[in-house]
Amino acid sequence: MKKVMFLTILILVAIIGTACGGENESSGASENEVSIWVHTSDETPEGEAMQNTIDRFNEENEGTYTAKIEFIPRSGAGGGYEDKINAALTTDTLPDVITLDGPNTAAYAEAGMIAPIGDYITNKDDLLPSIIQQGTYDEQLYAVGYSESGVGIFYNKQMLEDAGIDLSTLPTVDQPWDWIQFMELSETLVNTYDTAAIDMAFDDKSEWLMYAFSPFLWSQGGNLVSEDGSTAEGHFNDENSVKAFSFIQDMVKEGYTTITPVEKGFHTGEYPLKFGGSWTIAEMEDYPDVEYGVMPYPTSPDTNELVSPSGSWQYAMASSSEKQEAAGALIDFMTSTESLTEVTLANSVLPAAHSVVEEVQDKVSPQMNVLIQQNQKSAHARPVLPNYPQVSRVFQQTVSDVAYYEENSDVQKLLDDKTGQMEKALK
Repeated sequence: MKKVMFLTILILVAIIGTACGGENESSGASENEVSIWVHTSDETPEGEAMQNTIDRFNEENEGTYTAKIEFIPRSGAGGGYEDKINAALTTDTLPDVITLDGPNTAAYAEAGMIAPIGDYITNKDDLLPSIIQQGTYDEQLYAVGYSESGVGIFYNKQMLEDAGIDLSTLPTVDQPWDWIQFMELSETLVNTYDTAAIDMAFDDKSEWLMYAFSPFLWSQGGNLVSEDGSTAEGHFNDENSVKAFSFIQDMVKEGYTTITPVEKGFHTGEYPLKFGGSWTIAEMEDYPDVEYGVMPYPTSPDTNELVSPSGSWQYAMASSSEKQEAAGALIDFMTSTESLTEVTLANSVLPAAHSVVEEVQDKVSPQMNVLIQQNQKSAHARPVLPNYPQVSRVFQQTVSDVAYYEENSDVQKLLDDKTGQMEKALK
């Protein structure tokens, strides 16, 4: 997972500055030319798919609109692209269309940086609910994701069979296991191999902890904050949260997982299970001797509701664009079935629309299809909040702290403390 970037005072100052005037970067170009910045390289499969889409857009709209794409790769720490976005804000030189990470939607919209685009999107009913959810702020659609993401439980078929597990009895998207059943499987594997059953990547002190562990809270029926995003009190520290974080703690306490996993432990046969996503499928190509499958998230035994994480990069229109009709037409074109299918297959990611699922399901691996089916049925976007990064950091710290069960055996107390921190983050 990549770190999310929060709009700082620089952006607020820049937005105020744009109200005083300025010349949009694209104003010197043809009045029918729309510009787009993307966060990837033109040499990546994703970038090549985007360039192909732009070429098709220009060909099909010749005489009406034309688009020019600029590739601005992100650095390892998230710089590069975001740095140029911030710099463009101070000089009012943003392009007409930009890409942004899902969790940043609310911050960009709240700051007045992007404009609503719902009126320009013709396939909203085809888009997955999670795509609409992550792109919607204050009841308006501000961004459209062009791909999805997800996590499943990868399992080593041979190691499970050697532990006496009948693979035909494993959970499916239509019939998932609950936490109790999953812990019973974990106990069997721990007893067989005398090591942790699953690498849940507790050592990844990043957005991963929010992304991968929040579905347990949602499956239980809980939430981080109130529906209007104004408070965490009575939500992040309620009974549902206690149950969800107690499950996470029990996984560590019982030795079913570890806070210090061996690097590539699943890939090398150290652990029989792993939390992983489509990127793990790509990694496993380097380990052809490992025969593996994917099962869905376990559910709360109280609700039996399957919930999985989601969220990825999106297209949005800059509020400063003087060519909003053209920009809207471009975003609509880039999120059509054909365009989304091309980027999905090129980048080995999950589809963002129901029609794309139908297009790709016969062209991807069985493991990818499990993630696709789970995503289509149960994907849940992260909270759309202007101060999401601070809220996410509190959640991440809570996951890290609850894993140290000896120091934090009182889960309710821990959640009460963290809820206070989250309340400050919401102000």
